[in-house]
Amino acid sequence: MAENDTSRTSRRAVLLAAGSAGAALLTAACSGGPVETRGAAGQPSASPPRPSDGSSTPACVLTPEAGAGPYYLDLDRVRSDITEGRGGVPFRLDLTVVRVSAGCRPLAAATVDVWHADASGAYSTGGSTFLRGTQVTDAAGRCVFRTIVPGWYAGLAPHIHFKVHPDTRTETISQFFFPEDFLLKVYAGRPYALRPAPKHPNGRDSRYRSTGAAMTLAPSPDGDGYRAAYTVGIA
Repeated sequence: MAENDTSRTSRRAVLLAAGSAGAALLTAACSGGPVETRGAAGQPSASPPRPSDGSSTPACVLTPEAGAGPYYLDLDRVRSDITEGRGGVPFRLDLTVVRVSAGCRPLAAATVDVWHADASGAYSTGGSTFLRGTQVTDAAGRCVFRTIVPGWYAGLAPHIHFKVHPDTRTETISQFFFPEDFLLKVYAGRPYALRPAPKHPNGRDSRYRSTGAAMTLAPSPDGDGYRAAYTVGIA
């Protein structure tokens, strides 16, 4: 194993071993008013825990998994804001991780990685790290990422990749999609409009046709951008 691989593994082990106390220090505060939440559809469900802030919680279900894709980088950059000055429509993603096999109990101290393309459809590679980040869930299983609406590329439905590590041995990988009418509205403005948007950004992608019903977010207005929430159910 190369030296860089060893150091990355060590950093992730430290994050996962931090426990709930460490998670409270590392994760961003999940503040703000209620936001529509959504969970994966078409899976066996159980009664979810009721949040203390009065916001709605979706059915507790298993999240369909997907591949990490060719652009995953294990950087362990613990941060909530992952924009790094990248232009685009602001987007806040509120995630809650629950353990379906444990009665939908919120999972604290799990690390969550998020990564996606910028408005031009480009991923950070090499030494760049824009639109990538890691959070640690708090005692309620929650974490927040502040980013932008991703652009499109390669004939694929625009998406946000995520990976959940509940411990050092297991992981859940999947991706979020967006409603097509929402994408067309966003892509009509700058900087997305600097290139012609596809007429049907989602319909061309077999992955979207397979899991889109379960993994499509429900964005709602939030200041000058949007926000969405999702409950990730892992086995």
